[in-house]
Amino acid sequence: MLKRKNEIAIVVIAFLILFFVSQFASDAPHEYPKLLEIPWDHTPITVFVDDVNVPQHYSPTYRVQVEYALLYWETGGNLKLDFIPDFEIVDTDDADISIMWVENLEEVTGADEGVAGFCISYEVNGTYEHADIVLEVGNYQGYSWRQYGDRNMLLITKHELGHALGLAHSNDRKDIMYPAYEEMDDVNPLLLNATRPFLLVFGVGSLVVIGFLLVNWRRYKRKREHLEMELFGGDGV
Repeated sequence: MLKRKNEIAIVVIAFLILFFVSQFASDAPHEYPKLLEIPWDHTPITVFVDDVNVPQHYSPTYRVQVEYALLYWETGGNLKLDFIPDFEIVDTDDADISIMWVENLEEVTGADEGVAGFCISYEVNGTYEHADIVLEVGNYQGYSWRQYGDRNMLLITKHELGHALGLAHSNDRKDIMYPAYEEMDDVNPLLLNATRPFLLVFGVGSLVVIGFLLVNWRRYKRKREHLEMELFGGDGV
């Protein structure tokens, strides 16, 4: 009876491990397409940040996140660019890239649900002449409206700046150019990253349990064989 219970436990745990591994495994190759190889024909790329004409729930810390996002791309970004951009923040709105905020893109521009920002680039003779980036400061979750924190704003800004640098959407969930808003209908990547350590611990713990059960089963088997030898002289079945 103990042997059968051990075998059932091993099968169940092995099935759970395979299930969780299959959730993270992907056979599709990662792709990092580009809109343009070299989108800007000059340097530095000037950036205007409109932190004056802002919506009600704008936070002054959002401008800091823009600066962090610019530094992210200046120091290599996602390593998918063929050039190293050099940005310069200016005070005139005729800059190469203009960044502004609205309260909510769905209400202001009629954007699809879940879209947190967009970039419109104007191409002339194979390079960008100008790019407008519009970011929202929050979105609806059910019937309640929730403002974005600095971390979310940083991720959104990095993504939209990636478009302004000629990058299209990637199918790599770990890449900054993955269209995270599509996760609303699939798996939330932030939730995925938050639970990944627990799943790893579960997997390691399961392997430990399997190892313990195997050792225990072999010990039980030896005891049974020893008893059979004593009681039946080796003729037990």
